[in-house]
Amino acid sequence: MFAATFVFGRMGTDLNDLLGLHFFMASGFHVYQLFTYMFMHGGLEHIFFNMFALWMFGCVVENVWGPRKFLFFYLVCGIGAGLTQELAQFITFYFNVNAQFPGSSFTDVIAIGHNSAAVLNAWTTVGASGAIYGILLAFGMIFPEERIFIFPLPVPIKAKWFVIIYAAIELFMALNQRGDGVAHVAHLGGMLFGFLLIRYWKRHPGSSSFGQVRGQQFFDGLRKNWEKRSHKSANDYRPDDNPVRHETDWEYNARKKAEQDEVDRILDKIRRSGYDSLTEAEKKKLFENSNQ
Repeated sequence: MFAATFVFGRMGTDLNDLLGLHFFMASGFHVYQLFTYMFMHGGLEHIFFNMFALWMFGCVVENVWGPRKFLFFYLVCGIGAGLTQELAQFITFYFNVNAQFPGSSFTDVIAIGHNSAAVLNAWTTVGASGAIYGILLAFGMIFPEERIFIFPLPVPIKAKWFVIIYAAIELFMALNQRGDGVAHVAHLGGMLFGFLLIRYWKRHPGSSSFGQVRGQQFFDGLRKNWEKRSHKSANDYRPDDNPVRHETDWEYNARKKAEQDEVDRILDKIRRSGYDSLTEAEKKKLFENSNQ
């Protein structure tokens, strides 16, 4: 869809305007935009960081939940973020109207919005950030004690603190950085809807598996594989790269008994026909056994 914006843009069609989420009082608003806006982005940097976070954290969460549950969660967070953004825009519009026309009633605000429908098209939201923030929250709730490195911090922090810090930053930005072109409230909305959905799944395990045990097993498996690769010593190296399997007690006893039976057979042959009657293989076997 990001590539399509350039293709259709050359033909005079703005996909971000068509599929981006407009304010619900704007003339360009359509309900389907609550879904389509998640797949539109405003620039290369915008889509790069969203997709990088989706790959980095989404791969792990999807491995725990499975693709269907992950996709459902992703879409719920994205749609929830869009609904939260719509509510925040309405609140902003309501206070702006009351600042210009003190004492305006709710009906007056709706009427003014209807008359300003074309101008309100400027309020358009695009991007998967709301859904991505829901994925970040899911990662923090599934693996709260998992330590991760976050640039530029020099030390790893637990995932639960990572999520809390990000939520606090977004809340601060939403309250203090108005007009910066970033839908901070939508980010918080994605996290809120993700939190509510995960809490519902935890309270109703029959409807869906939360997957914390499976998730911990996933990380434990990663650790074990890493430790095997990192701590493999030269003494464990085999040219054919085949691991050495130690035989069981039963196998050891069976092997020893077979060897002893073979030696007894060779000795009986010597008593009957003499040493010269032995084959080269039998002589070698007798010699090897005498050195053990």
